[in-house]
Amino acid sequence: MFLDLEFKDNLKIIDTHCHIDSDVFKDDLDALLTHSFNNGIEKIIIPGAHIKDLPYAAELAQKYDRVYFAAGIHPYEIDNFDENILRQYLKQEKCIAVGECGLDYFRFQSDDLKEIEHQKNLQKHFFKIQLELAKEFKKPVIIHTREANNDTYEILHQYSKDLVGGVLHCFNASEHLLRLSNEGFYFGIGGILTFKNAKKLVEILPKIPRDKLLIETDAPYLTPEPYRGKRNEPLLTQLVANKMSEILNLSREELLKICLDNSKKLFFQGGL
Repeated sequence: MFLDLEFKDNLKIIDTHCHIDSDVFKDDLDALLTHSFNNGIEKIIIPGAHIKDLPYAAELAQKYDRVYFAAGIHPYEIDNFDENILRQYLKQEKCIAVGECGLDYFRFQSDDLKEIEHQKNLQKHFFKIQLELAKEFKKPVIIHTREANNDTYEILHQYSKDLVGGVLHCFNASEHLLRLSNEGFYFGIGGILTFKNAKKLVEILPKIPRDKLLIETDAPYLTPEPYRGKRNEPLLTQLVANKMSEILNLSREELLKICLDNSKKLFFQGGL
């Protein structure tokens, strides 16, 4: 059952990265979304991670006016890559981005250096294909990167001039990647900001240009404090916003207006 929290100040948030197509939401999704939309959640964007998930994500976007989706393949799922299927979904009106796609060197199924290098090259290959799709379809790109900062930067720097922008989802507080703020990239801030061990992110948050800040949950994952360990859900972006406003010494109203405007600019061409 969803958390019965209330935020009645009429300040709006777009959850720019939320896996409501996850099975953990199937039993109470209608009620959860109704409650979220009644408490400040303006819109929700479902990222793509696996080819098999796209039909349901598209179905949810058609069912709910305020839900949109992206089409992409997570670097762990590239064995199931199918460009033709991605193209079919990218043509849909409510598909507003490519991704999540990128590089993730955190976990490889081999200790062999040649095999690891092969796996890295495969990830780069399919990442670049998805960036080419973002370029072709003129849609922003949702980036997943983990323990691959240098390669991620080099590839995005190469493509940035041809893209309409993108977001570094679940920004990992890399000073190296922060340079992409000058190349049309935004930075998704989620529940990790509230964790006690998030000192690096807390330190770098003020360095992110205000016009490049976005709010996300990555629900059902990375639930913010004080609900860590429970299922994350869209409404908990409110807690992320509270922490951001505290760190940046901004009023809640000012912070949320900045992030809403940024979300609209990146994903909705300035409008809703």
